[in-house]
This record gives sequence, C-alpha cells and structure tokens, in this order.
Amino acid sequence: MADVVDKDRKILVAVDEGEESMYALSWCLKNIISQCCKDTLFLLYVRSAQAFHSSLDGTGYLFSADVLATVDKYSNDVANCIIEKAKRMCREKGDDEVKVEVIIESGDPRDVICRVAENINADVLVMGSHGYGLIQRAFLGSVSNHCAQNVKCPVLIVKKPKSSSSATGTK
Repeated sequence: MADVVDKDRKILVAVDEGEESMYALSWCLKNIISQCCKDTLFLLYVRSAQAFHSSLDGTGYLFSADVLATVDKYSNDVANCIIEKAKRMCREKGDDEVKVEVIIESGDPRDVICRVAENINADVLVMGSHGYGLIQRAFLGSVSNHCAQNVKCPVLIVKKPKSSSSATGTK
C-alpha cells in the first residue's frame, strides 16, 4: 500500500475548447489528485493541424504570408487561452503540491494524445466525453474511444452530467 501512496504519478489531462474537458479536469482535481502524493498534472492541448500546408488552397488561390501568419497566431491564441483557463482552475481547486506542466502540440488529437501519453509514461489519461450520438461518432470518430483502445495506461473518460436539477445536485 505504501508504494501506491509514495508514487509520483504522471496524470495526463487532455483539454480543449469544450466544457466537457474542463469538467473532466475539475473532476480530476477533486477525485484523483492526492494531497499525500507528489503528482504531476500534464495539461495537453492539441491544436488542429493546418488545413493547408502550402500557399495554394484547393481552388488554386494563393494565401498570402499575412493570412497564414494570422491563422497561426489565432491558433496559438486559442491554445494559450485554453491552457490559461485550465491552469487557473488548477490553482483554484488544486493542491499547491501538484506540479502542472503544459504540452501544446499540433495534429490529429487521437494520434497526439496517444503519443504524448506514451512519451511521458503517463500513469493515467483523463479526458472528457463530448457525448456524441451513434451517428456523429460514426462520422467523426470518437477521440476518447480511440485513446481507450490504443493508450497503454488506464484511461478515465469523464462524462459531464446533463444540465438538469437532479444531475447537478440542486433542488
């Protein structure tokens, strides 16, 4: 039992623009982070890969360097905003002993999350569930399902309760 308590855990939490990922982070801070452990919480934000890699789009029009720079700056600003929100939540709800590290990468979230979990040797991956229906999952694919099938560490998928008085605990 002492081995579990003394272990320095690496907890990877995938965050994005959705409420579901922030709920998963909040849940993780309340239920997984232990005050007796020296946990490291890795906040991972995956920027979507650029839709265009050259200055030509699919119709043959040229994108200027200014347009490409603006798109890249916007993508960086969104990433920084999401990470700052997540870090603020960690400061407000977390224990001061918890170390927070930030990872921002670009690419397909399915592949990036799996790769990062392996690279940091995560003890657990925590992610939110967008709650897509069967048809949306069939077309879009489920990032959480893909990660649950391909990541070597345990994967905790936190589902945000529906917004009803019974689900939120209010009367």
